[in-house]
Amino acid sequence: MAIYNKNKLALVEFGENDISELIELSASVEWDYDEFEIATVLSSGKIFGHKDANGKIVSSAAIIKYDTNLASIGMVIVHQNFRGLGLGKDATQKCLDSVDGDTVTMLIATKEGAPLYEKMGFKTVDYVQKYLADNYIESNRFSTDDMTIVNYNEKDFNQILKLDEAAFGDIRSNFLQNRIKQAKQCIVVKDHNGNIMGFGISILGPINLMLGPIVAPDSQTASLLLHNLALNHQGKLRIDVPADNDDFILFLQQSGFKEASNPPVMIINSVEMPARNNTLFAIAAQIFG
Repeated sequence: MAIYNKNKLALVEFGENDISELIELSASVEWDYDEFEIATVLSSGKIFGHKDANGKIVSSAAIIKYDTNLASIGMVIVHQNFRGLGLGKDATQKCLDSVDGDTVTMLIATKEGAPLYEKMGFKTVDYVQKYLADNYIESNRFSTDDMTIVNYNEKDFNQILKLDEAAFGDIRSNFLQNRIKQAKQCIVVKDHNGNIMGFGISILGPINLMLGPIVAPDSQTASLLLHNLALNHQGKLRIDVPADNDDFILFLQQSGFKEASNPPVMIINSVEMPARNNTLFAIAAQIFG
């Protein structure tokens, strides 16, 4: 195995011209980032990492700063040939240094990454459950007498933004706009008075249809949103669910989903997550918190 000199690696901020190499780096650890996902990350936040003497990308870490005092870190990747040099720590620290020092910053850790983040001062405050399905199995018939599912319209954005803020714990205006542009489908659920009660977004990736965020007043409505997002998709699906959503998880299991992992949610500059109102049934993706 070759021995590399850390001093010959440049820690830089990446841009659109680096997307193809970031996809290669992602694929080297069997992650399925594509150009659309990375473009959304770049338009919503920043990506840092190392390049070698030939300009090849060998590490990455991304940070998305939301509107108030919360940021999310993800896409922490180090090429296998360059591990053991502290590149992941340096790139993650660069992300932290790019925002105000008191910014509450969260991440969803891999099993391998958790010890590193603990050394950097992150604390585990929660868990998410990653679920995968080979195909969606229609398992329930839904009663929609008191609600209506419709496609998203631009005039719905401010209501969606408020629902997302209460569910997630911060305002995510720029990110949500970018995510909706990227979406295969964005739907809203309205009550009989036409008020928006919840919403759901699906993202078509190279391997999975990613379901989330899903925001709803209860598990039945969340299940209805998922059903409408997944129903006509032929192929693999993924959803990441915050802890303590037992009724919704039962619906997932009945619909062909199986738990793949249970990664920790870690945070720095706080002892707990920002206040949430228990209406977040699926996160957008682990990188976005």
